[in-house]
Amino acid sequence: MTGVSLASAAALVGLVFGLVYFAALLRTVELYTKGRSGLTVIALTLGRIAVAIAFFSLAVRLGALPLLSSFLGFLLARVLALRVARRTA
Repeated sequence: MTGVSLASAAALVGLVFGLVYFAALLRTVELYTKGRSGLTVIALTLGRIAVAIAFFSLAVRLGALPLLSSFLGFLLARVLALRVARRTA
């Protein structure tokens, strides 16, 4: 894989990961506001953070360009999640 194609793939994977991450965050917030078990909320939070650490650790192993590209995809997912949240609020 060339540098550009690897960076593009990393950005796409970062975007998908970010969308899943922020969907899980939304679910955690919904459970918390409904007064569900604190243990469930804590487990979801720790799981989400652990998966993010694993994801970005893998990106680090691929190099600086894939790491930055995947992080940019993740940030794009954040922007999209915030837009959706503002529309529904």
